[in-house]
Amino acid sequence: MARVLIIEQDSKWQNVLLRGLGKAHEGLVWPDGEVGVLAKVTREAFDIILLNLMNDERVHLIEKICKISPSTPVIVTSHIDRADLVVRAIKCGAFDYLPKPYSDQKIRLVVEHALEHQSQKNEIDYLRRQQDVLYEFDSIVAESPSMKDVIGMLKKLSGTDSTILITGETGTGKSFLSGTVHFNSKRRRKPFIKINCANISETLLESELFGHEKGAFTGAVKTRSGRFEQANGGTVFLDEIGEMSPNLQAKLLRVLEDRCFERVGGNQTLKVDIRIIAATNRILEDLIATGKFREDLYYRINVARVHLPPLRERKRCLESLAKHLLGKSCREMKKGVSGFSSEVLEAFKSYGWPGNIRQMANVIEMAVLLEEGSVIQRSSVTLPDVVIPQAAPAPALPSPPVQQQSPKSLDDHEKTLILRALEANFWSQKHAAEQLGITPRALNYKIRKFGIVHPHWRKNK
Repeated sequence: MARVLIIEQDSKWQNVLLRGLGKAHEGLVWPDGEVGVLAKVTREAFDIILLNLMNDERVHLIEKICKISPSTPVIVTSHIDRADLVVRAIKCGAFDYLPKPYSDQKIRLVVEHALEHQSQKNEIDYLRRQQDVLYEFDSIVAESPSMKDVIGMLKKLSGTDSTILITGETGTGKSFLSGTVHFNSKRRRKPFIKINCANISETLLESELFGHEKGAFTGAVKTRSGRFEQANGGTVFLDEIGEMSPNLQAKLLRVLEDRCFERVGGNQTLKVDIRIIAATNRILEDLIATGKFREDLYYRINVARVHLPPLRERKRCLESLAKHLLGKSCREMKKGVSGFSSEVLEAFKSYGWPGNIRQMANVIEMAVLLEEGSVIQRSSVTLPDVVIPQAAPAPALPSPPVQQQSPKSLDDHEKTLILRALEANFWSQKHAAEQLGITPRALNYKIRKFGIVHPHWRKNK
């Protein structure tokens, strides 16, 4: 129900407007025209103001109301022969015009349109505020000396256009911090586009980054702009850059050097103004030594390098970070869990966190889901017994000896290996398949074969 202020001196039109609003909204009549209305608008909040446009003074009144309460839509009512006043009122800030005479249906339609518009505007404003809060450096949990150094470095870099390389294990927050750099830079009003170089094939990634012309390949039914083109003036975050093919590395090198490229299948050179932030959990120097990563590209992206320490090396951040993630999960699930038991906090501090912040967020979310009390107890927390990961992907697990295995024991052994890999990778099928040295499709088949399930299974990303 909306509160609607009706500024109308004629009792006939007052009743018409009140009848049109009906029981759906609360109508408050102000019969004294301009007298005292500004003070009322200052003191009270209204969702909509319906104002009878009688003369030039009312146009000035609209301008004053819009200054006092800019978020409140003002709908002017007037006879059709006062079109000149209506035009001036709209220019002064009025939202819409309701000509006299009007029906109940017309009143409702105009009011609902104003409310819908205001709701969308409020949502946009809220999301903008949330985005600013989300990417504030001061809101980042950084109590360990190593993370304080990282935040200090990124603050300095956000004021420049330097290319940044962020390294660190999976789940340490590389993507989040790249967004923080962008939204605290002079490019904050321009696009921030993320691309994961490991999730799609070389052909699709090339089209995704550079775009393509119509007919460039089968299925290219129309010209499409790529991410570099779409991000003009903003920032492109290239996650998992170590997985990019040598062919695309060469093309990316040109973008970094000249800020220009051609769409796939095109010959027109496009110039862009973008900042590149790259990230990897691989050791690029090792990839260079094996010929899998271009040395010249490495020097182009390694202008400013920031390494994110793993969570197990940030012990002083653990409790504060856990409480922050707990609050986030409680808000999303609308649960009143207020904290952790001392046993849970001790378990968190002694655990290795191979999945870092991403794993902690998942563990806490699952605990909030299971916990029935006001404090997270140890029985609600699942911490898989896993080894600490290396910076590079772990090698495939060795195949078990088969000469002394019966068919049944072989299946049991295979199921055990799959369960261990899933637990070690926080039930991400994609990463578990990499560790096992098989394709995600093959792993999915075996999961169905062995009936493996997880109560809080997440989609692969």
